[in-house]
Amino acid sequence: MCGIVGYVGARNACDVLLDGLRRLEYRGYDSAGLAVWTAEGLRIVKEVGKVAELAAATSAAGLKGCRGIGHTRWATHGGVTQANAHPHADDRQRFALVHNGIVENYGELQEELEKQGAVFASETDSEVVVQLLARLRGSCDSMHEAMKQLQSRLRGSFALAILDGEDPDHFFCVRQGSPLVLGLGKAEAFCASDVSALLPYTREVIYLEDGDMASLGTDGVVVWNAAGEQVHRRVSVVDWDMAMVEKDGFPHYMLKEIHEQGAVLRATLKGRISPEGVDLAGELDWNDALMRSWKRIHVVACGTAYYASLAGQRVLERWTGMEVLSDIASEYRYRHLRADSDTLAIFVSQSGETADTLAALRKARSEGARCLAVTNVRGSTLAREVHDTLLLKAGPEIGVAATKTFMGQMATLYALALYLGLRRGAMLPAEVKRLAEGLLQLPYRVETLLARCDAPVQELAARYAQVRSFLFLGRGHSYPVALEGALKLKEISYVHAEAYAAGEMKHGPIALLEPELPVFVVAPRDSLYEKTISNIQEARARKAPVVAVGTEGDTLLPQHVEQVIPVPWSDEELTPFLTVIPLQLFAYHMARLRNCAIDQPRNLAKSVTVE
Repeated sequence: MCGIVGYVGARNACDVLLDGLRRLEYRGYDSAGLAVWTAEGLRIVKEVGKVAELAAATSAAGLKGCRGIGHTRWATHGGVTQANAHPHADDRQRFALVHNGIVENYGELQEELEKQGAVFASETDSEVVVQLLARLRGSCDSMHEAMKQLQSRLRGSFALAILDGEDPDHFFCVRQGSPLVLGLGKAEAFCASDVSALLPYTREVIYLEDGDMASLGTDGVVVWNAAGEQVHRRVSVVDWDMAMVEKDGFPHYMLKEIHEQGAVLRATLKGRISPEGVDLAGELDWNDALMRSWKRIHVVACGTAYYASLAGQRVLERWTGMEVLSDIASEYRYRHLRADSDTLAIFVSQSGETADTLAALRKARSEGARCLAVTNVRGSTLAREVHDTLLLKAGPEIGVAATKTFMGQMATLYALALYLGLRRGAMLPAEVKRLAEGLLQLPYRVETLLARCDAPVQELAARYAQVRSFLFLGRGHSYPVALEGALKLKEISYVHAEAYAAGEMKHGPIALLEPELPVFVVAPRDSLYEKTISNIQEARARKAPVVAVGTEGDTLLPQHVEQVIPVPWSDEELTPFLTVIPLQLFAYHMARLRNCAIDQPRNLAKSVTVE
């Protein structure tokens, strides 16, 4: 959740750290701080608020040095205060440390350290870590031995970057359960929670594995595993570029990323879908016997990825003929479901670092399931721990509220469903070809829709900007879209929104209907259209205003609602790719009109790496 950055080299460390923290601010923005080793010794500057406040304080302090660590915080242990902001130092001021994750046994460790005379300045689990490290180092012959002992004492998840005042040439890293990537340069080295912070400086990276420890200096990088043995981790070359992490003239990353969705679809489908059909053989080492051996599919995810999974579930079960379960990762791991060798378990995560999704994966894999990752990050923990991976190809998503990765996740799951359906003999080649052609038309249809629906959606947002509660409805393929539309509105507008399967409105939500409760209905001209119209009439009979997302050319729907946002026609199964766009834009414009922090909504973080 928090963002970590570290640097050693010839540059002014403050400049590198602040630049990296700005790029990582989507991971948390309660407070920020940095520690730099200067000619006068260790200097720490930290501020409540965003990185801009930290930059001003750093400039005022005149900080300069060639080695440092930085942090942007999403609070877990301890309130949002300057004392609780990172970095933390031990009471002897030898070490400074930044931490992402949660140390579960910090209470008993703190009690132990206090008995030894340690004095604590914060309420955080992170300060416990640096105080413990300082005492362990005194009895160890080397820093990596001290880090090894530190890992053995900590329970939970953590990524650490550490400065040691008695080693002027290096800083150190530890990774257990929380992401950390190293960047390699010429006579310089970096670390960060996410590669986006490294892109201005290097594209050569090492993704640390659980239990890894590292020393970074101008003389290179050394990595040890949890046993303390020096190891060589693969150097990867990042294929993202700087343009992907800039706003490119848009006022917010979210709006830019909404408008990138046509390009994301092209990238995701390229090489997988053609006018002739579907082919994933280059990415999935699956033979026909293996694919026909599976009796069930589990699709597991959190948040927006879960709603993309619900959309994928509907085509997976329809096109493959298999039993398909979609579940929330934090619940899946505690259920007693059959997940053996007859099961294909699919784990969907933008970052590939979501703690609950990783825990669910480990449960399914331990029980014998074949595990597949659908993720946006090639070197993520999820991608490393599964049997197979399908990448989204969406590029970095900076806005905390996911948009383009939702599109990429759906497209990847749809391609997979077609592939399995064809290879298992559940679909005819002609049907696969027809649906493949429909998928290939989506990028153009998405871009056309974006060009013409923004203005009417802005007008709609202006009408409802002061409304405090909304109901979203959808049936069949439109139900996951309704869920995602409500989530977007909640996330960035701070407006209450509830989504229901339209047929369930009668079982509770109908009691809430009144003129002050707008109802958004996702109502394309599909096989459930007439039933959806009936649900709309039920809402109108209770005087609730109704807005619909419908199909172009539909003359019946406008007779039953206040306003229709039309989307291009598509096959029923493909409607979610289009109907979600007006709902994304509505959430964006509502947030803009309500003066909300669109790219950094309160209390949220991009990558949820704690349970």
